[in-house]
Amino acid sequence: MEEPIIHFKDADILNGESTVIYSLNMDIYPGDFAYIVGKVGSGKTSIIRTITAENRLESGEGSACGFDLRKIRQRDIPYLRRSLGVVFQDFQLLMDRSVDQNLEFVLRATGWKEKADIDARISQVLSSVGMETKAHKMPHQLSGGEQQRVAIARALLNRPRVILADEPTGNLDGETADGIMNLLQSLNREGTAIVMVTHNRAIFEKFPGRVFNCEQEHCTEVMDEGIDVEL
Repeated sequence: MEEPIIHFKDADILNGESTVIYSLNMDIYPGDFAYIVGKVGSGKTSIIRTITAENRLESGEGSACGFDLRKIRQRDIPYLRRSLGVVFQDFQLLMDRSVDQNLEFVLRATGWKEKADIDARISQVLSSVGMETKAHKMPHQLSGGEQQRVAIARALLNRPRVILADEPTGNLDGETADGIMNLLQSLNREGTAIVMVTHNRAIFEKFPGRVFNCEQEHCTEVMDEGIDVEL
């Protein structure tokens, strides 16, 4: 059987000094599309921050992309994060530079040096998200949906095994959100695992995947056909 990309066993998830989820068990495999759902404050984002080693893991087992989250050294955290693509609700683009320059900044920060290679990779990822004609634009010249597509392109730059998307449709209208979800599903069909945080029931009912529900300080997979979670 394939090894999971993300693995938790009996893991307590912290937010600062407080435990927000007890005894998490979760395995995400290549090709999975998984949602982490629950009310605001239920610990969804804390799971994502634990996967990226922003939050420490002190009890139980945890690994992501081959890195042990209990034992990871500070100097290895950037290498873990290069194996992950992260997409945020608020895009987090650098507003003082163009789309092209935003993506070049990330590539150079992660060790790319040859301009021809950088330009080719930027062209590839922008094409994959339907933004190939927007490389010269500044972020403020783009719609919210376009900015999120650029953010997804940024997440794809280093060919991650999994994309972690934290409320990626939270600031978008319904039609634009559907476009982002169709894009994420397309990337998933091409082989990239997706782990998406949302509290929008309509999203995971319209675009099915595995569902992990966070409530009452636990997070468990919902196995029923009819997903019944209280958001």
